[in-house]
Amino acid sequence: MEKTTIVVASGNAGKIREFREMLEPKGYIVKCLADFPDMPETEENGTTFHDNAIIKAQAVTDRYGIMAISDDSGLEIDALDKKPGVYSARWLGHDTPYDIKNQKVLELMKDKTDRTCRYVCAIAITRPGEKPVVFEDTVECEIAHEAKGSNGFGYDPIIYYPPFGKTMAELTKDEKNSISHRGKAVRKLEQWLENEEHN
Repeated sequence: MEKTTIVVASGNAGKIREFREMLEPKGYIVKCLADFPDMPETEENGTTFHDNAIIKAQAVTDRYGIMAISDDSGLEIDALDKKPGVYSARWLGHDTPYDIKNQKVLELMKDKTDRTCRYVCAIAITRPGEKPVVFEDTVECEIAHEAKGSNGFGYDPIIYYPPFGKTMAELTKDEKNSISHRGKAVRKLEQWLENEEHN
């Protein structure tokens, strides 16, 4: 079977790496936005993870006539009215390092008893001449009391996963993929891709 190319419509190295690890063993050629330097910046103006995922993937499909995949994900903290939500990457400024963002979350949460939060992931896949398909999933967690661990990326060091008794940044790659919002949404995507191939 000829290998199918999928473009991950993201410039986030952590996300691209996670998609590569999941899709390349299944025989896909995974490219990213860096492979398309003339792709203009896409305005993420959706109000939900679902909308933003479609906007990013569809822009690549429309421009290059190629299958694209985009993940829009973020952190919803219940005690902060589900913020930062769809603005997770842009919260406090796009270029602000995550150790500063994480410190800020810990400060905002220091007197809160409700520390529940969740990572939400929406993955859209777009193909020329087809309607976008979106897979969504979540993982329920808590905000830790201090940053721990050096694996993962983004908010992972302050996101505590009670069943494993560790933060997301303390999990091994396999542990994280087994429970993460992205891992679960990607498995739904993989299932769908397999069904598509057999149809």
